[in-house]
Amino acid sequence: MGPSSAIFRVATRADVPRIVDLLADDAISRSRGHVSPVGEGHWAAYDAIEADPRNELVVAEVGGVVVGTMQLTYIPGLSRDGAERAQVEAVRVAADHRGRGLGRAFMTWAVERARARGCGIVQLTTDKRRHDAHRFYASLGFTASHEGFKLG
Repeated sequence: MGPSSAIFRVATRADVPRIVDLLADDAISRSRGHVSPVGEGHWAAYDAIEADPRNELVVAEVGGVVVGTMQLTYIPGLSRDGAERAQVEAVRVAADHRGRGLGRAFMTWAVERARARGCGIVQLTTDKRRHDAHRFYASLGFTASHEGFKLG
């Protein structure tokens, strides 16, 4: 099944365990010790996202199985004439669904969703070690325009 059979939708509480699995199935997450079973922190985070109209946890579903996820956060600001910006985070596609166009279709859906909401910019961050992801985002028209910093 390819991207044309995918359904993109807002996640439900029932999707949380699968989303956590997708987020954990990543070499960088494993190297940082971020692999853990679903716990109270995950449920609290889901509840906060679900209650916040500026946040959306979304999934890609193929054949009734969640095979992708991302979080969209809509950020108001005074720059760009007060236009909202969409922040795309925690993008994952199941390893056995990569390379078939699903990620491209999912990201295109997310950008269209942000534009329909009136967002003037769609931005994302990606770990510097994710070279394949960098090429993927560049192929979608994203540019590496800023240097980011984090304090953990």
